[in-house]
Amino acid sequence: MRFVFLICVVLVAFASNSILNRMAVGGGEIDAIVFALVRAFAGAVTLAVLVLIQRRGLPVLAPARIVGAGSLTVYLIGFSISYIQMDAGLGALILFGGVQVTMFAGALIGGERPPARRWIGAALALAGLAWLSWPSGAAALPAVAVIAMLAAAVGWGIYSLAGRRATYPMAETGANFIWSVPPLLLLTLLRPVQIDGVATTVTGIVLAVVAGGLTSGLGYALWYDVLPKLRGSTSALLQLTVPVIAMAAGVALLGEVITWRMVGAGAVTLGGIAYGLGLFQRRTGSSTS
Repeated sequence: MRFVFLICVVLVAFASNSILNRMAVGGGEIDAIVFALVRAFAGAVTLAVLVLIQRRGLPVLAPARIVGAGSLTVYLIGFSISYIQMDAGLGALILFGGVQVTMFAGALIGGERPPARRWIGAALALAGLAWLSWPSGAAALPAVAVIAMLAAAVGWGIYSLAGRRATYPMAETGANFIWSVPPLLLLTLLRPVQIDGVATTVTGIVLAVVAGGLTSGLGYALWYDVLPKLRGSTSALLQLTVPVIAMAAGVALLGEVITWRMVGAGAVTLGGIAYGLGLFQRRTGSSTS
């Protein structure tokens, strides 16, 4: 039961990141790259302090940081940029659909062979997300935002696959955040100055700090803690609940209107996940697959 609770906390943290990013960047409170930089810096400071309090070291020079920090940085940049133009629901579809493909591919390369029900469940969940998030009008999708979110999806998928080998989640996550700060700082300094650039507000900074220190820093450390106990395909499937959670949070916190399409699509998505995880079958033994 504790393990299930931890997974639920992680998924809520992931959904909160979408809401916070949307409020800050989409609301014009802060520049997208500055948001990513503050988010990374807050996560690095928070986790570094907690690790030092525990009298442990930060593995900043470990070879695994190349993949961990590199994929995290790609995710942070793409995620922030995409929400300048993209609707949160459509962004969630592209992000976690891309994560699903990336992690399934990684699992297959690693020798995992997901059962047929997991493939069927994933297809149902993706269909539900498509129904939930696809725009009702004929407006063209913003190409830059789509490319940025796809890059974020690949980055997060690789980051999650790498996390399955973590031995000290908090310290390794903290080291990843530390290494993500320099490239984000460099990108902030080198990015073109826009004539009508977004001014950084106190609200934007606060939202970025919360996203970095709480829902990202501690949330990702907890994710690295549960990942070794999950198969790659299972962890990919679980993350498809995040867009549904984010949509519900948008209704509760941002005053968005709930529709029958949201209810129906959410039911299809969650039903697909439940089927893929074997929750509709009688279990003869326990497993963390």
